[in-house]
Amino acid sequence: MASFRKRGKTWQYRVVVIDPFSEKKREYTESGFSSKKEAQLAAAKKEKSVLQGYGKGEFAFAAYVREWLEQYVKDKLRPNTYKTYRTALENHAIPYFGGISIHEIKPMMYQKFIDSLSEKNLSTESSRRVHNVCYQALKRAVINNYIEKNPAENVQIRKKQVQKLKYLEPTFLNSLYPEIYRRGHVYGVFFKFLFESGVRKGEAAALKWPRVDWKNDIIYIEETLDFQPDHPDELFGPTKKEGSVRSLKMRKSFMKELQEHLKYQNQRKLHLGEAYRHDLNLIFCREDGSPLPKSTLYNVFKSCLAKIDAPPLPIHSTRHTHAVMLLEAGADMKYVQERLGHQNYQITADVYSHVSKKMEERSIEKFDDYMSTF
Repeated sequence: MASFRKRGKTWQYRVVVIDPFSEKKREYTESGFSSKKEAQLAAAKKEKSVLQGYGKGEFAFAAYVREWLEQYVKDKLRPNTYKTYRTALENHAIPYFGGISIHEIKPMMYQKFIDSLSEKNLSTESSRRVHNVCYQALKRAVINNYIEKNPAENVQIRKKQVQKLKYLEPTFLNSLYPEIYRRGHVYGVFFKFLFESGVRKGEAAALKWPRVDWKNDIIYIEETLDFQPDHPDELFGPTKKEGSVRSLKMRKSFMKELQEHLKYQNQRKLHLGEAYRHDLNLIFCREDGSPLPKSTLYNVFKSCLAKIDAPPLPIHSTRHTHAVMLLEAGADMKYVQERLGHQNYQITADVYSHVSKKMEERSIEKFDDYMSTF
């Protein structure tokens, strides 16, 4: 809505609009126009500019993406996705763009931002994840007519040299297991399950007893545990991807050990009574049935590796170790993909390509030995 008045020999406009972003009334005035018609044209242009989000400084990047998270991501996508998006923005994009208006972000500026991620030693995949979040946020800004074009279009992400796959040489396991069991029986069973199943630590920590098929030696992976939930209701969430929901056939020797673990846990339930967290019904938990702390798992694994003079590795390396053992045992890549819950075959093939090449070399050597017998 615009109003006009003559001040001396010049005209002034006053525009009051509802800011489409903050939904608050904003007033804009400008004077010095030689005629009312000139003031009217300028007022119309200003009103359109504000409504489309082109007013300088009106849509600071930080404020916009935080609002985008609340309006378009939170409670609409998975809780873990919301956290991942928020982390990418708070740790990388917001510190870089800060209070810059989103309409001032141009393709070259955005490209420099993406390049800076590589300079911070982020992997190609991590840089791609950060870019995806920014791209989606800015895409919504285009849809809402806040900006004309998405500056994140056609960005080039530097491909960094693939780092060596982090996994534990299987020969260390015979020494590692006793060390872990000394720290507590539940830790021993937990880490043995990681090595023998290839599941993510959050998937293992979320397992409940009804997910065990004792007759067929199968464990069903359907949830993941958030070690630091914002709200108690967010303790359990869906797996990382839809393909991560899967059933895992386990070795009989491990299932027997899991039965012994159940017997021990049942004794704890009887001993603690109402003090035990019966409501969670977790397989791997503390003495009172509450979830295993992430920090404790990290410290147990780190100290046990050091004790046996193994290289320091993240807990996620148990997943890679499992895949390597499967491949060395002769499993094909498709089976490994399904067992790990990768969304597609190419991810598995890319990650474990050097291992598969090693297997190919062994296979051709065996074939060569076989052919030489003729």
